[in-house]
Amino acid sequence: MHASSESSSTPLTQEMPFAHEQVSAPFETEAAGGDNGYRWTALSVTTVGALLASIQGSALLIALPAILVELQASFFTIMWTLMGYLLVLTVLTPIVGRLADIWGRKRLYNSGFLLFALGSLVAGLAQPVFHGADLVAGRLIQGIGAALLMTNSTAIVTDAFRKGEVGLGLGINQIAGAAGFLIGPIIGGLLTEWSWRWVFLFNVPLATFGTLWGIWRLREPVRPARQTPIDWLGGLTLAVGLFGTLLALTMVAFPLLGESATMVILAMGLVSLLLFVLIEPRSQAPILQIQLFRERLFAMASLSGLLNGIARGAVLFLLIFFLQGPYGQDPLTAGLMLAPFGAAFMIIGPLSGRLSDYIGSRILTPIGLAVSALGLLGLTTITPTTPFWLLSLYMALMGGGSGFFVSPNTNAIMSAVPPQQRGAAAGLLGMLNNTGQMLSIAIVFPLALKGVPMGAVMQVFVYGGGMGQFPSALATFMHGLHAAFLVSFALSLAAMLVAALRPSHR
Repeated sequence: MHASSESSSTPLTQEMPFAHEQVSAPFETEAAGGDNGYRWTALSVTTVGALLASIQGSALLIALPAILVELQASFFTIMWTLMGYLLVLTVLTPIVGRLADIWGRKRLYNSGFLLFALGSLVAGLAQPVFHGADLVAGRLIQGIGAALLMTNSTAIVTDAFRKGEVGLGLGINQIAGAAGFLIGPIIGGLLTEWSWRWVFLFNVPLATFGTLWGIWRLREPVRPARQTPIDWLGGLTLAVGLFGTLLALTMVAFPLLGESATMVILAMGLVSLLLFVLIEPRSQAPILQIQLFRERLFAMASLSGLLNGIARGAVLFLLIFFLQGPYGQDPLTAGLMLAPFGAAFMIIGPLSGRLSDYIGSRILTPIGLAVSALGLLGLTTITPTTPFWLLSLYMALMGGGSGFFVSPNTNAIMSAVPPQQRGAAAGLLGMLNNTGQMLSIAIVFPLALKGVPMGAVMQVFVYGGGMGQFPSALATFMHGLHAAFLVSFALSLAAMLVAALRPSHR
């Protein structure tokens, strides 16, 4: 066995022993869960889910102009199409993670495929008479399905691979996500030439195949404790609190609602979070396993992941704005120009994941964040005349650094908890990463777009082709863009410092 565990014996691991050490534990692990054949089977199932989510995200950006025209939708609707999905995903991941520990990962993961297919069907059949409302509904259903898929996939891979090989599995699983990000603009461009609807309908047969493949091949290596009670009240207050708070912060970045409405939503979210804080400690079966943070490795790795999410979450959106605005590209070309980021992430992620199985994450994660920070620092200097090879270098540094960080960090988090709580750990990880992304949008977008007319924002983000119609906004946007990248650079350095302070591996 490789020395991949980075934590020493702690009260957490003593209180929650592995099931093969204590028969009365609430979960039991099956020896077959880690055999060589099943680990690759589990990886193949989770790969389909990763491909679905990543292809959909990058392909959708290419289809936005056609959607806007045919559905006669407003910019508010278009933003809800993008942000509603991420919001639902963020809110549900911690709840899904806890339910996976109680109900089992297999059934929830396969349900995610079905819901993603249903949401894709609803979105793909959206009608102009509803002006995009049914499209938004489909995207929200997709978000629920994605929460079930993404939260459980991390736990499924961790269950399937033997200790000392988890980084390998997580790293390979990243290839699918990065590959989907790379080919998404191509698929989106080709399908949109036929009809933007196929950007969504394309998912239905893939998700159907994933459902059947998962039902047939997935196992439950960790037996769920179905008698455990569920804290529904805690889950409800957490969901409403996260939803209201993050939605209000998003409205700060994109002021599509009035100030009074935004304040009401923020107050609703904060009050609900306060109720959650009061309710959760009194619950016999809390929806959030806060005791996981007693493990210092888990706590530090989670915090560095959150800070990295805030640092990097909005960068690709900002690059899309830059490429379609000052750089003068159409949406398809801009999407293809992001390839250096995804390619570097795809190459480095599996290598760093496997390396973390041997030497742990304490060295790898700060190095990855430092490389990513260098890329962000380079982006603070870009102009409309920056040669693409130099822009590609900055994006590759960012993507490679992120790949160097994510696999080892996820390996550290998932290896720091016993099998009985991997669903909860994956849920917390997903919630923090997605919360970081939404906070990133709320922090850096107002910096980048301050003083830029909303008409210019809509023109650039949806149609691209440059800012010729808004020459006075160009200098303002570039100044704000540099400031936003500088803030992201500082946050990446903070994440690097936290990552360097995590405990040593054994």
